[in-house]
Amino acid sequence: MKTYSFDMQIKKIKYIILILFVVIASCDRKSTERGNSYLPDMQESQAYDTYSENPNFEDSMTLRKPVDGTIPREFIPYHLTKNDMDLKLAGEKYSNPLVINETNLAKGKLQYGRFCIQCHGEKGDGQGYLFTSKRYAFPPANLTLEKTVIRPDGEIYHIINVGINIMGAHASQISQDDRWRIIMYIRNDIQNKNKNN
Repeated sequence: MKTYSFDMQIKKIKYIILILFVVIASCDRKSTERGNSYLPDMQESQAYDTYSENPNFEDSMTLRKPVDGTIPREFIPYHLTKNDMDLKLAGEKYSNPLVINETNLAKGKLQYGRFCIQCHGEKGDGQGYLFTSKRYAFPPANLTLEKTVIRPDGEIYHIINVGINIMGAHASQISQDDRWRIIMYIRNDIQNKNKNN
């Protein structure tokens, strides 16, 4: 039969008291309060606001320029600019790398609804809400006209990236794959429906 020494029993009691203390300290009946904070540095951050003055740098700016040569994750640099020569070059250089399937078309429709429908309209005829409500004075492009239908996918991709005329660039808002999905949706749903009508 095993016998415990007095020291062992004291140790056991200390562990039980410690566990009870932790359980009691961590429980709180007020669900709207966060409770006790044992690491206040995490809760009350000492971080500087993005545009605030920062004494840790010579130029006193908190917002730092990224290291030369680095690019954000999942960002693919696009080196062409907003001009006619690069528009033609994009038409020759780029083609849609995605496979036409129901998933890509559904995602393209979703992204078109998020980023394009306000200006170009549900039918792609340039009669989006911003134009028809007179909130935007200039008519957006009609995506069902022949000049857009015969335009290579690479040119449309370029236009989404850097903009054209009064249309702004959307590369920072729409992922590369979603830009191609939008083009796929325009080609296969909007333009095909217009041909059949």
